[in-house]
Amino acid sequence: MNLEAQWIVGFVDGEGCFHVSINRHLEMTAGFQVLPEFTVVQHEKDVQVLHAIKAYFNCGVIRRNHGDRMAYRVRGLEHLSQKIIPFFEQHTLRTKKQVDFMKFRQVLLKIQVGDHLTAQGIEEIREINEQMNRGKSR
Repeated sequence: MNLEAQWIVGFVDGEGCFHVSINRHLEMTAGFQVLPEFTVVQHEKDVQVLHAIKAYFNCGVIRRNHGDRMAYRVRGLEHLSQKIIPFFEQHTLRTKKQVDFMKFRQVLLKIQVGDHLTAQGIEEIREINEQMNRGKSR
């Protein structure tokens, strides 16, 4: 399956998610671990689409999500910052997911400069994160 960039944009607009987890982790410098993740979920009968997206980006993993759902996930900072972010900077999402992407990008930039290693940085990332994905509280 050979995918085009705009097809991926449309698919991610409908089935993708930019997510940031902030977990208490006492061994980390600021006491928290920040885990950014790009995910696309699909029913297992259409897993070939996830494999095609993975091949397009040449990174990430495909794992069972829940029940009969499979997920393509990219978690590594290098892959997120060098492949996923540049792709969506060049190929703009069409839905509100573009706002989530921009906030996700903002969190990654903060991580790259080490803001996630300070209490103030964690709080700033938490504030950005609370505005993502329909403003669900964490």
